[in-house]
Amino acid sequence: MSNTTEQIRTVELGTGGPVVGVQGFGAMGISAAYGETDTAAARDTLEAALEAGVTLIDTADMYGHGANEEFLAPFLAAHRDEVTLATKFGFELRADEPGYRGISNDPAYIRRAAEASLRRLGIEAIDLYYMHRRDAAVPLAESVGAMAELVREGKVRHLGLSEVTGAELREAHAVHPITALQSEWSLFSRDVERSAVGAAAELGVAFVPYSPLGRGFLTGAFSDASKELSGGDFRQLLPRFSGDNARANTALLAPLDKIAADHGATPAQIALAWVQQRAQAHGLTVVPIPGTRKRARLLENAAATRITLSAAELALLEPIAGQVAGPRYSDMSLTSEAREA
Repeated sequence: MSNTTEQIRTVELGTGGPVVGVQGFGAMGISAAYGETDTAAARDTLEAALEAGVTLIDTADMYGHGANEEFLAPFLAAHRDEVTLATKFGFELRADEPGYRGISNDPAYIRRAAEASLRRLGIEAIDLYYMHRRDAAVPLAESVGAMAELVREGKVRHLGLSEVTGAELREAHAVHPITALQSEWSLFSRDVERSAVGAAAELGVAFVPYSPLGRGFLTGAFSDASKELSGGDFRQLLPRFSGDNARANTALLAPLDKIAADHGATPAQIALAWVQQRAQAHGLTVVPIPGTRKRARLLENAAATRITLSAAELALLEPIAGQVAGPRYSDMSLTSEAREA
């Protein structure tokens, strides 16, 4: 399937939320987590996103210890009215201990984190502010109440949660409307379908899948990432990317490759099309946020929004998640999956 700069369609991000392109952009990798960055290419990729109608740009304060937000600041200054900017708090950053990351959902910390993100981003209001991870030691109502105060003060426009269960989403939504839920969701990771997806559909909350390409594994680019990834790439630490797990997971891509060939598309486009079609399967808005540093890959990803998979093709892909070797993270304690009853 050819890559073009044709604009993707738009959707409302949750009930009463902003109108955004049906695919967003995960900005983490343009300056963090995946090794060295070509700054000029990364900035060109951001421009390509807007050209393609990809308007939801996602970052977090922990990406590069604030550096990812700073990297986005000039782009936001040039395109503020065109971009819906999402950022997150939760992985506590301490100036006196660089690199330290605990989890904090404490109301006082939430306020400090939001104000620090606003300064780094150079903006007056965060369009969508997520709780990055749940700290079970702090009552959810207290944390969401603090986030709601930021909305009332005009520092934040909409609220989101990441990696929460269906029950937690309902509890939070009762305190203040939640616009979007962001969690990992892909052909390799479907644990969110246990409770979170149904709750989001029921409440009118949009779902924003992160890592919709399995952190790149679904592109077919890896056979043993422990040998193929560059230094500084955190995927070397993920169980699915190395050794026997990687070899087993590579074998699962055969139906993806076949469907891609039938469509004249790439495996990545088919994987993204599958995620997009979760909207029809579950009756909710779905806006995945694949990330890339390359203009050509950005356009390839956006073109996936125009692919529709048949029932027979979806059936071929259905068994994959249940056969994946290895968990999403070596430590799953901060995921919603770990808290499911």
